[in-house]
Amino acid sequence: MDEVQRRAGGAAGPNPKLTRRRILGASAGAAAALGAAGLPILQTGAPAIAKGGWSVEPLIPQQNRGIILYSVRDRITAAPDTSGVPYGFERVLARLAELGYKEIEFAGYNQHTSILGRQITPREIRKILDDNGLVANGTHTSINRATFQQQLDIAEELGMKNIGTGSDPTNSNYQSDWDAAADLWNELGEQARARKMRLYTHNHDAAYSFLLDSGPLDGNNRPTRSSGVRKLEYFFAKTEAKYVFFEMDIYWAYVARYKHTTYVNSAGRERTSLFDPILTVARRTKRFPLFHAKDGSKNPEQANGYEMTPLGKGDINFQQFFQTIGEQDFHHANWEMDTAPGGTANPGQSLDYAKLSYDNMSELTIYRNGD
Repeated sequence: MDEVQRRAGGAAGPNPKLTRRRILGASAGAAAALGAAGLPILQTGAPAIAKGGWSVEPLIPQQNRGIILYSVRDRITAAPDTSGVPYGFERVLARLAELGYKEIEFAGYNQHTSILGRQITPREIRKILDDNGLVANGTHTSINRATFQQQLDIAEELGMKNIGTGSDPTNSNYQSDWDAAADLWNELGEQARARKMRLYTHNHDAAYSFLLDSGPLDGNNRPTRSSGVRKLEYFFAKTEAKYVFFEMDIYWAYVARYKHTTYVNSAGRERTSLFDPILTVARRTKRFPLFHAKDGSKNPEQANGYEMTPLGKGDINFQQFFQTIGEQDFHHANWEMDTAPGGTANPGQSLDYAKLSYDNMSELTIYRNGD
């Protein structure tokens, strides 16, 4: 680890010595270290060589900057119109490539049938990807035994290295259901690995709420209290690291930090336990090949404590997050904003936000000592 990274609290991979105090000081430490080296705090554009042998590099490598098409779902599924805004896979993917995106995460494979007079096929989508220099880095699809091989076939056709879902392995609060989910995901993850793919699950905030695994039983013989273990962290331990992977939605992780702070222990006493998204990844950073780089502004009037924004317009510190978890070449960041579509009043809004978010993602930088 070079001197700037060390002083900034950055990590090159899993680091058991990471502490919450060190994480919280990462941004201030980075600024102090860069200032001491005579370097600017923020550098945009292409990497450049700074004085003293320091180099400025993208924090998220260009080839790892992606978008989940859910963010622009209104334009993928739009019928041909006269607005001048791209519609359908061919036009929208071409526009995303123009903006700079290199990777695509899918959220379905359908477009409006009036474009071709029928539904588009995975093979035709693959050609559009190839024609625009784009790579499919994952998908949100249904994960179950009955259709998994079919989904693997589609993923293989599209050239994916990852296949996943936008929902939790189970919606249950109970340990026994998470045990069953872990068994299934280990099985399907092994099948994905045999076809050179990684199986992953994407989180919402509920995945980081507390497991009900102790205390008195209810009328259905289910536990009513918690040992303080969070559901997805239990799943980390129950699944095989070589078979089951994760996509952290950074926005929902910070919502979980805001919402899920207390639990009732087996003795009936309320306990406080703070959730740290950065530490959650840093302790097992190679299990997170994908991220949703979704931003939000703090808003205590909202039940979630945050309101979604384009990347770079909210309060989430992506510089701190990605620099601290390390493994920049391994991690892939997919921009997402659930509320990006502007509807008929502003049909171009989601693509406008896609441009703004890409530009801000590309401005995240890291400083290295080349000596």
